[in-house]
Amino acid sequence: MTHLPVGLKTSAVIFVLMVAGGAVLGGLTGALGAAAGVGIVVASFTVSSLVIAWADSVHPTLVLPVGMFTYILKFTAIGFAMAAVVASGWDGLTALGVGVAVATIGWATAQAWWVWHARIPYVDV
Repeated sequence: MTHLPVGLKTSAVIFVLMVAGGAVLGGLTGALGAAAGVGIVVASFTVSSLVIAWADSVHPTLVLPVGMFTYILKFTAIGFAMAAVVASGWDGLTALGVGVAVATIGWATAQAWWVWHARIPYVDV
C-alpha cells in the first residue's frame, strides 16, 4: 500500500487546481463539478487498492477475481450515477468530466512514477 500516498498527494494538488479552475470558469457549479470528478477518481483508485490488498492478504489467487468483481461493480455504479447526472441536466457535468480525466491522468502518472522509483526486486532493472 506504499503507492497510495503518492496518488493521494498528487490528487490533492489536482483537486485544488481543478476546483479553482472550475470556480473561475463555471462558478460554484464548476467548482463542485471539478471536485466531484476528482473525488470519483480518488475513491475509485483507493477502493481498488484496498480491496486488492485485502484479497492478496487472504490468498494471492483471489486478486484477479476480486479485482475484476470490484472493477465491474464500481463502473456499473459509476455508470448509473453518471446517467442520473446527465438526465438531471446539471450544469457542472463538463467540469465533472474534466475533473475525472485530469485526475485519472494524474493518478496514473503518479503511480507509474512510484513504480519506476520503488525498489521492488522483481521490477528493478
